[in-house]
Amino acid sequence: MCLAIPAQVSEILPAEGNLALVDILGVRRKVNVDLLQDDPPLVGDWVLIHVGFAMSKISAEQAEETLQMLSSLGEASSARDEADGYQFAEDD
Repeated sequence: MCLAIPAQVSEILPAEGNLALVDILGVRRKVNVDLLQDDPPLVGDWVLIHVGFAMSKISAEQAEETLQMLSSLGEASSARDEADGYQFAEDD
């Protein structure tokens, strides 16, 4: 299943191109933020992530609702597994 997963921006990494370090259900990964050039994310913002790209910014409330829904559907571990496979990821 393909998921768009809420992640909170932990750090912007300008020296590495358009990458940001995000926290996805406790997994920290680098993701590409090129698609958000019109409204770049800031540290603390929530974004929806799909295959290593931040697709859009969302509110903290939307992130919480989505994470609760994933958990109640038993999909939280699938979301975590998907985050583990992102191409922009590096072990921290």
